Amino acid sequence: MPTAALLAVGLALVGPVGSPRPAQALNNGVARTPPMGWNSWNTFGCNINETLIRQMADAMVSSGMRDLGYRYVVVDDCWMNSTRDAQGNLQANSTRFPSGMKALGDYLHSRGLLFGIYQAPLDRTCAQYFGAYPGATGAQGHEYQDARQFAAWGVDFLKYDWCSPTGTINDQVARFALMRDALASTGRPIVYSINPNSIHEKTGPMRNWGDVANMWRSTEDITNAWNTGQTNGYPMGIQNIVDVNVPLAGYAGPGSFNDPDMMEVGNGGMTDTEMRSHFALWAIMAAPLIAGNDLRDMSTATQTILKNPQLVAINQDTLGLQASQVSFDGTRRVLAKRLANGDVAVALFNQGGSTTTISTSAAAVGKSGSSFTLRDAWTDSTSTTTGTISASVPAHGTAVFRVSGGGTTTPPPSSAFRLRSESSGRCLDVDNSGTANGTGTLIWDCHTDANQRFSQSGQSLQVLGKCLDIPTNATAGTRVQIWDCNGGTHQQWTFNGNGTISNARFPSLCLDVNNAGTTNGTTVLVWTCHAAANQRWSRA
Repeated sequence: MPTAALLAVGLALVGPVGSPRPAQALNNGVARTPPMGWNSWNTFGCNINETLIRQMADAMVSSGMRDLGYRYVVVDDCWMNSTRDAQGNLQANSTRFPSGMKALGDYLHSRGLLFGIYQAPLDRTCAQYFGAYPGATGAQGHEYQDARQFAAWGVDFLKYDWCSPTGTINDQVARFALMRDALASTGRPIVYSINPNSIHEKTGPMRNWGDVANMWRSTEDITNAWNTGQTNGYPMGIQNIVDVNVPLAGYAGPGSFNDPDMMEVGNGGMTDTEMRSHFALWAIMAAPLIAGNDLRDMSTATQTILKNPQLVAINQDTLGLQASQVSFDGTRRVLAKRLANGDVAVALFNQGGSTTTISTSAAAVGKSGSSFTLRDAWTDSTSTTTGTISASVPAHGTAVFRVSGGGTTTPPPSSAFRLRSESSGRCLDVDNSGTANGTGTLIWDCHTDANQRFSQSGQSLQVLGKCLDIPTNATAGTRVQIWDCNGGTHQQWTFNGNGTISNARFPSLCLDVNNAGTTNGTTVLVWTCHAAANQRWSRA
């Protein structure tokens, strides 16, 4: 839900509501591939009614989207009456939905579609929190009652939106888990979609939410723009979202998907090239493909993008994997997604402002052999290669190829990476491969040993079984070290669009090569962010 400005309003949380399950994928039998469908919010906001929703459902069928896999029709905020009935039950707004929500669900089911609905874990929905809609009908204290009501209405998908600045991440986990268990108790298979980020510290990337939900928002809200300059704050452009979502690939799998938000394809605000990139990147990142445009009035270009069968097939592959990053130099990003039949989908994404050639190899994306077929996901044309995968890609464009032939290496492309300093060309290195708490970092000639191989879990950067760390009292000039992972914000790092890496506890401090040094052994510390070359890093 949009979060226009942080209001100085608090919502009281009640006490603990139970403990979450162990970290594992939620196995409720649904969302074995990323859900596909349509949501009302991006185009219509609160201006919804049952006639509009039925028209969208009809358009989803007549356009061929349903037959391609778009099935969930999600009615977002503002569908409910402003008060519950005398028994505490949710009610539909009788003016907007005079036939009631069960009748709407029955209509959607009769069209071969599935019924989605919106609710919030605390006392108010997002529109109610911002005063855009009357009432206080959130699920707090009514979780099991609301779950039973949704099941009785035939709901197949619940979007559950935190929309409050209050509560720790542990409070969020507990409350989201309460509705997870309430839905399970109904016996009805319901896709569970959560958003922990609305008006809140951005807890989406802080943990793997797969034990709690089928899909979880990894970023703040999307807006109809390419780049808003936000690292992870309202609102988010397409490129900004990609920067946050790509490192979270390890969380995705059948039943559990990172959700970079509903799509803006077809809503204007971006070029055709940018909208094609938007869809292609959502597809290869195993993101839920939830359209947010007016389906009754789609241009040919919009339909061509949303109904691209090659990209939909890549997104819906039964392995359920999110593409891993193969390389990124700050402009040219290569992503690879292993597919169930042994093929690999490869995206060549140009984040820069001018056309450039982006290249990788079959070996780099996890294929072995010397003869391969490349199928272009946009043109459906094929070509052959002995290993090179390359394309001239326009500014903000994305070329996608399905690579077949040869064998598949084991393991597939690793999520481990090095961090190369732009000023020196050398890599972030743990001094002498030390593993003791407090071992410092420096730059050194890039190599493949473990003391330069980092992995990312949420916003933590892990190496040698430790986390990249600065003390909780760090200031400009404090050396970067490794320490036992503890989840603290001083161990959380943000990859910014300008190539800098800032600390979550001290967002004005960035990873810095001391005095712009370029020789082996130059220490790495944190310094006030200024984006000079000695603060710019690329994954290698």
